[in-house]
Amino acid sequence: MLNMSYVVNATVFAFLGVIIFWVSFLVLDLLTPYKLWKEIIDEHNTALAVVVGAMSLGICIIIAAAIHG
Repeated sequence: MLNMSYVVNATVFAFLGVIIFWVSFLVLDLLTPYKLWKEIIDEHNTALAVVVGAMSLGICIIIAAAIHG
């Protein structure tokens, strides 16, 4: 039988993780000397896209470990 408290907890923690990731990505964007999305989309900077993707994965792993305990 499905316990609704598990569903609510999973939803809350998933939402919390996404919000924390979004805020950390905005901070990362503010710390760089250029706008990340402009460089990746307009300038087609593939190397920067790979680095930002790797940093995003690292941030997500840290957030998941912090939420999981």
